[in-house]
Amino acid sequence: MRLRHITGSEDYVAQSEYVVHEPEKNKGQWQQFFGNGHPIHVEIGMGKGQFIEQMALTHPEINYIGIEMQQDVLYSAAKKIAEKELKNVRLLVFDINHIEDIFGEGEVDRFYINFCDPWPKSNQKRRRLTHGNFLKCYRQVLPMGGQIHFKTDNDKLFEWSLEEIPQFGFRLSEVT
Repeated sequence: MRLRHITGSEDYVAQSEYVVHEPEKNKGQWQQFFGNGHPIHVEIGMGKGQFIEQMALTHPEINYIGIEMQQDVLYSAAKKIAEKELKNVRLLVFDINHIEDIFGEGEVDRFYINFCDPWPKSNQKRRRLTHGNFLKCYRQVLPMGGQIHFKTDNDKLFEWSLEEIPQFGFRLSEVT
């Protein structure tokens, strides 16, 4: 499905205090950016921000970073975060193919991948967020014991991911 452009989204995102425009400058320094020593949790492909908003409200002792490639989608999340004035959330318009450019080694404690695009065709599997290329990048920025929380409603993506994830040093737990 093609996303419609939202008039005014560029200006809103450009001016929002909740959107980090040059995340590379914070590599290795995200806790200092937030001004505390709280753990960093990252949601990849956060969509309109419902999950990250609720997590931030429920867990003020954790710093959350939401990453979305689509500015018009991030706009909706930025509005929600601003309305609640959540100081423990920042948002990025960013391509996660370069995630190691914005996070230092061991800097992220947990990744959330929620209901991502399954990329169902076999020639698209390299785009799946649980593909080995991404898992290698996640491994670089997670500390030993760091976690990936993955949710999907796509049975084929789920089964494929169950095979892919352990190959890159991640332990599966609580598969439901």
